[in-house]
Amino acid sequence: MKKRALFFLLAVMLAIPAMLGGCSRTRSHRGGQLTIGSDIPLSGDWGCRQWTNNTSDQLILDLTEGYSLIARTRTGEPVYDETVASIAETEETDGTKTFTVDLAQDLKWNDGTPVTAKDYVAKILLFSSRVIRELGAAGDYGLAFSGYDAFTDREDPTYPFQGVRLLGEYRFSVNVRQGFVPYYFEKTYLDISPLACDMWLPADVEISDEGSGAHFNRNFTPGNCQGRIEAARSQRLNRLSCGPYRLESCDLSAGEAVLTVNEHYKGDYQGQKPNIETIFYRYVPTESICGALETGGIDLTLRLTESGAVKDVMALAEKDGFGCTAYQRNGYNRLLFQCDAGPTQFVNVRKALAHLVDRASLAEASCGGTAAVVNGPYCTDSWMYKESADELNQTLDPYAYDPAAAVRLLVEDGWVFNETGGAYTEGIRYKRVPSTRAGTFRHNVKLADGTILMPLIIEWASAASGAVHNVLADYLSDNAEIQKAGMQIQQTEMPFSELRNWFCRDVSQGLHYGAKRYGIFNLAAALQTDYDRSYCYSADAEFLEEGFNENYISDDSLNTLSIRMTWAVEPGDREAYRQKWLDFIVRWNQVLPDLPLYANTCCDAYSSKLKNWDADSFWGAAQALLYAWVEEPRRAALPLF
Repeated sequence: MKKRALFFLLAVMLAIPAMLGGCSRTRSHRGGQLTIGSDIPLSGDWGCRQWTNNTSDQLILDLTEGYSLIARTRTGEPVYDETVASIAETEETDGTKTFTVDLAQDLKWNDGTPVTAKDYVAKILLFSSRVIRELGAAGDYGLAFSGYDAFTDREDPTYPFQGVRLLGEYRFSVNVRQGFVPYYFEKTYLDISPLACDMWLPADVEISDEGSGAHFNRNFTPGNCQGRIEAARSQRLNRLSCGPYRLESCDLSAGEAVLTVNEHYKGDYQGQKPNIETIFYRYVPTESICGALETGGIDLTLRLTESGAVKDVMALAEKDGFGCTAYQRNGYNRLLFQCDAGPTQFVNVRKALAHLVDRASLAEASCGGTAAVVNGPYCTDSWMYKESADELNQTLDPYAYDPAAAVRLLVEDGWVFNETGGAYTEGIRYKRVPSTRAGTFRHNVKLADGTILMPLIIEWASAASGAVHNVLADYLSDNAEIQKAGMQIQQTEMPFSELRNWFCRDVSQGLHYGAKRYGIFNLAAALQTDYDRSYCYSADAEFLEEGFNENYISDDSLNTLSIRMTWAVEPGDREAYRQKWLDFIVRWNQVLPDLPLYANTCCDAYSSKLKNWDADSFWGAAQALLYAWVEEPRRAALPLF
């Protein structure tokens, strides 16, 4: 159920210099200040990503937290951060894998105190505990480690976490449990950063390990820890951190935060330290972003996607003194098909609809030239796409706008009858279906001889507002070519919460939501940096119940390819992963569980005082800021008298 709840909140690098282009260490340009403007107000929740936080909070976290055991390369791939620790891997005979971590002994918090192994172990224990879950956190930080299930359910605070060992002041280990290895992205299990214990835990809470696993003492209780934990989530003054910047001040009512360089920061995985001395973070409404940039109220704005704002800043970038960086969002807007009932269970119907929607025109109408059509679940900025583009262009069906091709597909699939069972001539097409395919689709017609006819009526659940929603109706329910092809799209507008209930078939909100009524939902899809679609197309009851297979599609080949992509490839075998990713994308394009409409362009816009700006969906703002610097415009020399 966790995946369902998370749904709407919407690869290992080869160590060769050529793959690190664009993020090589820069010489020191220390000094200056930069003001970042965002149209998303800070909420002030800095709870280590275990509660809800927005993208503004996330950037503050990314700039102030540090020393994870893994880093991300310029292409988004995980590598061990050797400036933080040396890590030894041991494959155990029981099918588990142990990672032993020896920390560098010169890591420090921003107050100059040392970062030790206990800080990393505390992070795993706290955010895997029953106590933290009772305070509303996810509590799944140590999910991949042996003993997690027993540890996370225990009320006894002294119960040991079997797979997490505290081995010394600067040494600890984690044991990844059976079923979680081998895995192509297994390095991500080591995405562990230290916890500022003095800020998060009372002084009488201690951690020890007598040989059976690390554990808290008896003082780790909800009553003793709740106040400290809740205060740490939003602490602004004297906040302990170990990233490149420290939080100097934050005024949520004014929508502002100030960050200054952490003098104790050792550097990122390439030894890069921050150049920009002070960063001001400021809330600016969307409609004011471009004006604030032009008048000098802000120097940088990030990840604009609203088409009007993107076009405004792109126009501004044509003027002297400004620039912008555009890149594709790691995701796409789509028509999501639910493929286990009604006409959308038939692949030819899904393909026919793809040929009946002019996606290039739709992207232009929706985004005014700031979006691009894609033909699968990929981002064109990803390294897999870049290294497979020629093969994809030769292999993928682009589903070009072609009403005649749509009709051919429907005829081939048997949509050749009218409502009485006679030959189709006009109106809505019908198809003879067995009872196993007919299901409880409410538009079915049953003839006197028992024949079941399914009409080509597709019900569409759409959110009740939004500019994209209004444009999309012209291409679906009001599309004359769809109607001429013998298909009818019935649009039902509803609040987003209602749409979610139908999409998730959430019978806890009403038994009627379990009916397989809607065949189309227009939703955005977000893709992971670590591209893993395993079990997202499994027809097993367990994964359907958990909401993994949101398309309710049953295709053994697609499911197998989605799993083999990450679970049948050894970590580090980059080419094998790319090939299996390619095979998956090709099969996905053939069975079309979604109709991808377009991917938005994201845009960072900035004053020309900002130098060396290099960001996209895989190299985020926090990383780009570390390598950038500012050069204040030189003032004209005063005349000498």
